[in-house]
Amino acid sequence: MKKGLISLMMLFVIILSACGNNNSGNNAGAGNSKASNNAGTESSSPAANAASDATGTITFQSENGPMEVPANPQRIVDLSSYTGSLISLGLTPVGVTSWAKDNPNFTEQLKDVTEVSEDDIEKILELNPDLILGTETTKNVDKLKEIAPTVIFTYNKVDYLQQHIEVGKAVNKEKEATAWVDDFKARATQIGKDIKAKIGEDSTVTVIENYDKELYMFGDAWGRGTEILYQAMGLKMPEKVKDMTSKDGWYALSLEVLPEYAGDYIVFSQSKDTAGSITETETYKNIPAVKNNHVITADARGFYFNDAYTLDYQLNFFKEQFLGN
Repeated sequence: MKKGLISLMMLFVIILSACGNNNSGNNAGAGNSKASNNAGTESSSPAANAASDATGTITFQSENGPMEVPANPQRIVDLSSYTGSLISLGLTPVGVTSWAKDNPNFTEQLKDVTEVSEDDIEKILELNPDLILGTETTKNVDKLKEIAPTVIFTYNKVDYLQQHIEVGKAVNKEKEATAWVDDFKARATQIGKDIKAKIGEDSTVTVIENYDKELYMFGDAWGRGTEILYQAMGLKMPEKVKDMTSKDGWYALSLEVLPEYAGDYIVFSQSKDTAGSITETETYKNIPAVKNNHVITADARGFYFNDAYTLDYQLNFFKEQFLGN
C-alpha cells in the first residue's frame, strides 16, 4: 500500500486531479466557499494593461505579486495540470507533461506537442518558450524563470472555476475564461436538476478509483468529476465518504470495506490494467449499486483533471450516463 500511496500522491500534486477546494481547488459549479483565498485574482488597471499591451506585455497579479507576462503568448510550456484550460482558450502549448500527453481527451490537440518535465531544462530551453506555467510542486523554478516568465499556481488556492479564470488572466484571456465559467455554471446546474429529478434528490454518489493496484475514494474537489457531481450539480455524497475525505480530500481503503462507503450510484474511474482485480470479486459484485447496474465507468486517464476542457468532457459524460442523452 505504501508504494501505491506514494505514487498516487505524486499524481495528486501533478494534478489534481482530483486528478481538482479544500480537497480540490474545485468548488460547487457555482464556486467554492472554502476556497476564499483571493491570491492571484486581482486584475491590473485598464490603464496599466493598455500601456503594457503597447510594449507586448501585461502585468499579471500572480500569487507572489505582479509580474510581466506576454500579452499574446505564442510558445507556452505547461508543467501544470491546466493544459486543458489552455486548449479551451484556443492556445496549444509547445511543451506539456507526460500526464497531459497520455490524456485521451487531448490526443488530437497535442499530437505534435513535445513532452517535457521540470527536469528537462535544456529541452525546455530548446523550445524557446515565452511563458511557462507550473504548480507549487514544480522543481527548478529558478532555472525556469531564467528561460521565460514562469507563473506558479498552487493547487486548491482558489476554487476550480476561479482557477480557469486565473489561467485566463495569465495568458491575457480573462474575458474568454469568465464567459466559459458563466456558461459552464448554467449548463451544469440544469443538468444537475435533470439528474436529480431522475434518480431522486436523496440518492448518493460515491467516486472511486483504482490506481497502482490500490483503491481510493474522493471528496468534492479532487478531479475525477467530483467538482461537477458534488458542487456544480449538488448531488449527495454518503456521509461516511464525506467524513473520511474531509481532511485530505481523498481516502485509501481496502476492497473489503468498500460496501460501507458505496452510495446508491458509483462513479468508478478505472485504470484498466488493474480494474479486474476489483470488479471480479464477490465483494464488489454484491454491492447494491453494482447489482442495480448503477455503476458508471470512466477511463481514469481522461478523468484525473479539472481543467476547463476536461470539465466539459466530464459534464457531457455524466449527462449521457445518467440521462441517456
